[in-house]
Amino acid sequence: MPIVIAPFNTELKVVRILADEKTKKHLESLGITVSGSLTVLSSGGGSVILKIKDGRIALDKSIATKIFVA
Repeated sequence: MPIVIAPFNTELKVVRILADEKTKKHLESLGITVSGSLTVLSSGGGSVILKIKDGRIALDKSIATKIFVA
């Protein structure tokens, strides 16, 4: 499922990232990798706030819809 409709406060595993190579590299530098874990803290208007390891990251709708989790 896309991360924008994922449940809150549940640890999720990234299964696929549907983006170009430049965007994938940028997400990897932020800690969002395939097989990596993250938690959705909040979501509103399509944008999401994620907890990755000990940090938080906000993603807009255009990027968040390309990240699929299980």
